[in-house]
Formats: sequence, C-alpha cells, structure tokens
Amino acid sequence: MSPIAPPPLHADPDDLLDEPLALPAEPTTAARAPVPVLAMIVPLAGAVVLWLVTGSALSLWLALLGPLLAGASFLDGRRAARRERRRATAETDAAHARIATAIDARHDRERARRREQHPDVASFLASTGEIWRPVPTRGLGLVVGTGAVPSAMQVSGGGADERSTALRRRARIVSDAPVVIPASGGIAVAGPPALAAAVVRALVLQACLVHPPGELRILGTLGDEDRWVERLPHRRATTGIALAVVGAGAAVPADAEMAIVRADPAARTPPPCAAHLTVDSPGRARLDAGGDVREVAIEGVSLAQAEEIARRLATLAEALPGHGAIDQPAVLFAALPPGSHAAGLSAVIGLDDGAPAVVDLVADGPHAVVAGMTGSGKSELLVTWVLALCASRSAREVSFLLADFKGGTAFDALAGLPHVTGVITDLDGAGARRAIESLRAEVRWREGELARCGARDILDPRVDLPRLVVVVDEFAALLGDHPELHAVFTDIAARGRALGMHLVLGTQRVAGVVRDALLANCPLRVSLRVADTADSRAVVGTDDAARLPGGAAGRGLALVRRSGDPAPRRVRIALSTRDDIAAIAATADDHRPRRPWLPDLPRRIELAELARGDLPSDELVLGLADEPERQRQVAIGIAARDRGVLVVGAAGMGKSTALRTLAAQAAAPIILPSDPEGAWDAVAALAESPGPRGTVVVIDDLDALAARFPHEYAAELLERLERVVRGAGDSGLLVLASAQRLTGGAARIAELLPRRVLLGAPTRAEYIAAGGEAAHHAPGQPPGRARLDGRALQIAVEHGRASAPAHADAPWTPGEGLTGFVARRSAAARAALAEWERQGIRIVPVAEASLDQPVGGVVLAGDAEDWQRSWQLLTGIRNDHALVIDQSVAADFRALSADRTLPPYCAPGRARAWLCRDGLPAARITLPGGEAGRIA
Repeated sequence: MSPIAPPPLHADPDDLLDEPLALPAEPTTAARAPVPVLAMIVPLAGAVVLWLVTGSALSLWLALLGPLLAGASFLDGRRAARRERRRATAETDAAHARIATAIDARHDRERARRREQHPDVASFLASTGEIWRPVPTRGLGLVVGTGAVPSAMQVSGGGADERSTALRRRARIVSDAPVVIPASGGIAVAGPPALAAAVVRALVLQACLVHPPGELRILGTLGDEDRWVERLPHRRATTGIALAVVGAGAAVPADAEMAIVRADPAARTPPPCAAHLTVDSPGRARLDAGGDVREVAIEGVSLAQAEEIARRLATLAEALPGHGAIDQPAVLFAALPPGSHAAGLSAVIGLDDGAPAVVDLVADGPHAVVAGMTGSGKSELLVTWVLALCASRSAREVSFLLADFKGGTAFDALAGLPHVTGVITDLDGAGARRAIESLRAEVRWREGELARCGARDILDPRVDLPRLVVVVDEFAALLGDHPELHAVFTDIAARGRALGMHLVLGTQRVAGVVRDALLANCPLRVSLRVADTADSRAVVGTDDAARLPGGAAGRGLALVRRSGDPAPRRVRIALSTRDDIAAIAATADDHRPRRPWLPDLPRRIELAELARGDLPSDELVLGLADEPERQRQVAIGIAARDRGVLVVGAAGMGKSTALRTLAAQAAAPIILPSDPEGAWDAVAALAESPGPRGTVVVIDDLDALAARFPHEYAAELLERLERVVRGAGDSGLLVLASAQRLTGGAARIAELLPRRVLLGAPTRAEYIAAGGEAAHHAPGQPPGRARLDGRALQIAVEHGRASAPAHADAPWTPGEGLTGFVARRSAAARAALAEWERQGIRIVPVAEASLDQPVGGVVLAGDAEDWQRSWQLLTGIRNDHALVIDQSVAADFRALSADRTLPPYCAPGRARAWLCRDGLPAARITLPGGEAGRIA
C-alpha cells in the first residue's frame, strides 16, 4: 500500500488548549518558635540590679513581669501559626478544587474538539452538513472507537504529595475520546463474525462519509458479506485514494492505499496491517497499534443500516456538482461553437450540459474572479478564456496583459498572439513598483483619451480604444509579496467599466486574501475545485466548489455564477492546444495594440542600437531610461549645462563603461590617465587653462586618484581639481567622474557635481551612503543598471576610446654651457652620466668644478651634500644656468632650487628629474637610461 502521512495518536496541533494550569505548593508546617529564655532572664537580672541599688523590695516584684510577657508572646505566636496554617490549607484545598474543575472542563472541550475533528458514523449522521466537508487532517485517520487518549493539557507545579500527583496524572489522559489510527497503514478486524462485520461496515462508511466519490474509490473483489459496498457511489469512482475492503483470508491489492481487512482469528499469520482490532464483546475491543494496546469502546453498524446509509450517499452524490463527469470526455477548444461578435466581450469557455457556456466580461462583469486549487485546471481555464476572445475579436477591439506571479509558463504560448501586449512573470521589489506605475499610467492615459473625445465612457462612439483585459494568475501570491498592489487593482476595479479595463483574477485562495472592496466589483465568479468551503462560499455563494471531485475527473470542472444567477451552473471547461493558438495567430491581422506594460530594461544595450529620440544634438547619450509612469523607455542624455556627473557604484557594475560611453561621443575629451604623472599633468593643465567651452573632462576612479600620490601631492591635486570643478559652470566644462566610495577629498569634489548616476552597491547601507533610496536597492541587478534622477536606466555600451593614450617622453640632453646635476650616487645616475658623456658632453665633479669652464656642453655632477658644500657654485648655476635635480633627492628639492612650490609629480622607480632654469617653474624630464636605469 502507498503511504499516506499518518495522524498522531495523541492530541492534534489545533487541539492545544490554554496556557498551563499551575498547582499550588502544599502548605508547610512552620517550625515551632523557641521559648524566649533571654526575654525572661533579662528582666529578672534588671530587677535584681535595681533592688541592689535602691534596696526596695518592690523592684523584685517587677522581675515577675519578664517571664509573664515572654510566655504570653510565645503562646500568641503559637496561635498565629495555627491560624496561618489553617488559612493556607483552605486556600490550597480551594485551588486544587478549582484546578480539578478546570481539568474536567478542558477535557470536555478537548473531547468535543476531537469528536468534531474526527467524527464517527453516528456523529456524521447527526450532523449531515459534516458529510464530505473538507477539514484538514480529517481524512488521514480512522476513528476505531473511544477510549483514553493522551491530553494536550499541561499541569505544572504542586509537590510530591499524593493529591498533586493524582491531579497531574488525571490531566494527562482524556477519557471517552475518539481513538484515531493512521488510515494508510491498514486495519485488521478480528472477532466473532457478526461483531467483526458490524465494525468493518462502520469503518468503511466512516471513510466514505469523510471523502466524496472522486477523492476516494473502493477497489478489489468484494466477498458475499461485503456486497452492500456496491451501493456506495465510491465503488463506481475511478479516481481518488484507493480503499480496499478485504475479506478473511484474502490478499490486499497491491495498488491499495488504504485497507480494511476482516481477519481470521484462527489464522497463524495476521494480515499485514499497522493496527489490529480484536472485538471481545458488543461495544468493547482491544486495539493494538504499533505495540500500544488499549481498550476501546467500538462502533458497529448493522447490514440494514449500512445499506440505508449507502443509499443516502448515492442520492447525495447525484446532487453533487460534477457527479457523472467522471466518465465524461474532455471538451476540446476546437469543437466549441464560435463566439458572438456582438458588442461586449462574450466568450464560449466550455459546455454546460452540452450547451455552450458563455461568459461576458462587459455584461456579466466588468471584472471576474477565478478560484481553484493546484491541479484543478485554473490556468487552462484562463488560457481558454483568452483564446476564445482572441478568436472572435481583433486586436483593435481587445488586448491582453497576462501575468503569472508564481513563475508559471502557461501564458508563454500566448505571447505570439497580436492581442497580447505582454506576458509578465515573477516580480521583485523594483518590478512591483513598475507594475504600480504602469497600471496607474494606463488609467491616466485612458482618462485623458476620454477627456480628449469629450466622452464619459468607452461606449461613446467617438472613442476608439481597445478594451484591455488584465489576466492575473496566482493573484493571492502577488498580494502576499506586494500588498501595496491591492490598492492599484481596487482602483482599476472601481473605474474599469468606464475606461474599458477588465480584470480576470485567478487565485487559489479568496477568503481572507481578496478584500471586499475589490471582490464587490467582480460580479462574475468562476470556481473550480477549492480546498475550503469558505473559499467556495466567497466565490459562488455555496459549498459546492469544495465538493467537486478531485484528480483527473474534476480537472476543468467549474462552477460559474453571475450576479443575477440564483445558483451556480456547472461547466466543463474546454482544453486548448498549441494548434489552436497557431490557428488564431494565423488568421489575425497585423495590427499591434498599444502596450500598457513595457518589458523590463534590457540587460545590455549597445550605443549604436540606441535611438536618440527627442534628445538635443549637443547632449551625450548615456543609456535607455525606464519611465513606466509615462509608459515609455527613452534615451537619456547628459548636457554640457549639467556641469558635472558622478557615477557611483561597486566594482564591476559599469562605472568605467558609463564614462567610456559618454567620452566616445565628445569631440576632444580630456581623459585623466591612470598613470599618476599623466594625471598630475592633466589636472595642472586644467587648473591653468580649462580649455574651450564644451570640453568634456573624464575622471575615472575619483576616490582612488589621490591614493596614487604621496600625501602632499594628493592634497595639492585634490585642491586643483576642486578649483576646476567649482569653475566648470563658468568655464563651460562638463566633468564626468566615477567613484566606488565617497570618502575624504573625493567626497568634497563629488558634492560639487550636480547629477549623480547610481549603479549597484553590495549592501543597502552602501547604496544609501552613496545617495540612493533604500527602495531602489536591488541585489543582483545586472552591470550597467543604474538610477539617474530617480529613473531606472541601462547604460549603453560603447567600445570606442577608453582612456588617454600613453606616451613616452624622449630623454633630456644638456645643451651648450653649464648644467648642474644633483643625484644620489647610484647605477641610474651613472647610466645617465655615461650616456651624456657618450654624446660628447664633458662630466666634471662638483668638487673640481668652477663657473669658468671651457666652451661646450659641461655637466657638473654631485650629490646633494656636494652641492650644498659648494653653495656659491650652486647659486651661480641656479641663477644663470640649468639645474637638474634627480627625483632621488626630492627631499632636498626646495633647498637646492630655492623654489617653495611643489614640483611636478615624478613616479617612483622611473628615470625622472626636475629641470630648473631661467626662473621658470620646475619641469619634469626623463633621464637617459630609460626604465632599465631606474634610480635605486
């Protein structure tokens, strides 16, 4: 037998009662107070001392007061202790009595709950409304009788006394409560034939009273004693849980999921069942379930009673919606008659007793609710409904927006129909906001179109608008994840009739999920099989939808009720195929309706593919912006009048791509090199002369720029850059910068850039710190997805110019006359001097040099100490000749050059030096030897 999850033999989870009862502690006997000896002796001693001092015999009489007062105090304490003990005993007795009464009351309530949860045959017949009523966990077990079962009640406190122990023991057991065993394990009944047959009949009927036909089927060959089972409607069912009724000595069918077996007491091998019930006498039996043996009071049903109950169940099954549909063949969409082309939105969705089942969203709506549990055919119904409307109307008359918020694929096949403007699946937080903005924009647009025509509603002949049907599958799942969308759908439901907007909302649950304000505007109701009668009543006004058969027999069987219908009508929903979809698509015209809901931005877009649209010619295209509130996606640009744009985001999110895209469209952009020397020169040049108006300055990794320089240079660089950015408006510059984090000096410069492009950040906190809104943070967004001025955009990709071209400076050569050269004694300095000497330049050490040298190129070489010792020579060179100071002696630059300004930056490890002459600012030069002759 296939396993079914068994219910516990103890209390069900929903039977847990109130908070635990607490027993009081037993009153304890207080220790007897000691005799106050000191209280007696001290007055005696005092009286004797007083007599000795005064000589008065009267003071000796006062000695008697001490013993008298002490004795009185002792007796009074004894009396108070007895009174307190009597009071505590009375309170404890009263508390035990109250708890004993509470235990009985809670046991009665628990017993009633158990009987309501798991009724026996007599209970079902006493309350016929319970027959086939879906109750969670009811169908997982069988009630074999009544007896003592563990209670869910908790009693704590008390002591180890007999009375408290008895109360705790009494609370743990509920007497005369239903004893439930797992239905899946099978039960064997043994005992006298007449008694065992009565018990088997009761168990079989109990299972049939819990499950309607279609949810339970009885299989196998019946013995003569079980011929009455043929009268049950479950015997003719072909779907549902398989129940085998097995006679003595017969085998249990292999495909049985439940089994009720009549056991032969004389057989040596008992049937393979999880529970064995041995009937000893009428009304009493022994139950052995998993080794737990207990006495139970059993229920028996006579043969005449069983046949009468079977007849009543057969009559009830005939009135059950869906009875007789088990063998009914499926209805195919292609076999349905064509729908009407009259005004409205009528569609044939299936057959009603052989006649076309027609629903009209205009006449019966304007909105509809479709309920159905998983596997009932809800998605097939929605697809059939859409196809029926597409088959009878053009895309100029009706369009569809289809949404499945559990990631289903049922609507994917409809995406090719011209009527379908979009198919939407799972929404994240950003997608939910787009949904709200897009739907509200559609409402505003339709209101504007009606106002433009001077019409009150879409029925006015002056209005030429297609009706828009929004079909939502798993609406409850959508509201569970995004409750804010409820207000949007409620607003559409209230105004949709005049605007030509219709909602078809599919959901598994309705009661407690779809609010009354929305439900009241959805008079067209369709319900397939639901799990709870509350959902059935909320949709079609009766419990019938909860009683529809399950499995393949009930799939596609629905109850349809319009506002004027006295009762729901049963409809077999037609099933469609891909051939039906292809046939409709082939006969449709090429008209494409306006899209109320645009797809999300592409994950990648090339600049060459992006149309400029209405952008001015002087603007640089950044990417494609999403404007769901205006139902469009347009190119967004950056203009020179913006003065500055900062792109902020994590590594790999597209900062450099954004700058590359903008720079590729500029005429002659100034791109700060990644090389520190080049960056220093570029900033220095900008600070000196910003360039012509419209110049674009590109600074990638602004926050890392200063880190490439020593502290003094970093401060000077940021100060110059800040001046450039502050004057961008007056100079006509457009500064484009990127950063990963805004800290230190970069933060000051970032605040001067008016516009900010926010890319993705690792955490919400970092995104907010960069200037973004918490609601816009979307983990896992693709590179290039950003926010600018609150709008989402995808930055375009351009594979053109990426950075400033690198160039190598030619080695500097001394000219005619004297040149002073200051450098450390190193291999690089020797390499430079050797190269100059090879070029015919004479090298003279500083110690041997003078200002009166022969005509021709002469280099006076020495280290910083040599030159500072020859101060007069240094001054003469500095005033009238060229002075070359190697970067290895940068610490002595100001002393050697007499220049307080900061020289151009020289990167460490390169053959670099500063040239000072003619009173001009120091210039960076490259020494011979190149990279191979780095100064150590």
